[in-house]
Amino acid sequence: MQLSILNKYKENTRIEAKQAIGGLPHSIWETYSAFANTSGGVILLGVAENKKDKTLYPVALPDPSRLVAQFWELINDKKIVSANILKKSDVTIECVEGKEIVVICVRKAKRCERPIYIGNNAKTGSYYRDGEADLRFTEEQVLQLIEESKLPKAVRSKKIK
Repeated sequence: MQLSILNKYKENTRIEAKQAIGGLPHSIWETYSAFANTSGGVILLGVAENKKDKTLYPVALPDPSRLVAQFWELINDKKIVSANILKKSDVTIECVEGKEIVVICVRKAKRCERPIYIGNNAKTGSYYRDGEADLRFTEEQVLQLIEESKLPKAVRSKKIK
């Protein structure tokens, strides 16, 4: 993603924008779960969506460093999210159009790590990404993810092909 042309992007299966002016939004965890369980993606804090054409633009975040610190504290809390699959380099503060935004790059979780879920119940806290929406997996889908995560690596590789 080229942040220098942020205004050319729209939310989609791999991009989620959150203004986060009032602090870290609770919905960030649904998006984190959805990206990790689907194809990965980028969460942008300090970015809003133009109501007319849905393009993205930066807003003034009061304290991006505090947001990053809060994010790291919460992502490592098992009561909030089941697993932290990120490295320090996956969360950065970038300057776009003179405004600082937080960029969180979420990779797709390995099969043995899925599902990534919020809260303490995989059956009710597992999400996937569809378009620009974070949708909850059905209980059957979650059970399937759990079963697939237990398969030996060689079997998983054969099943995927």
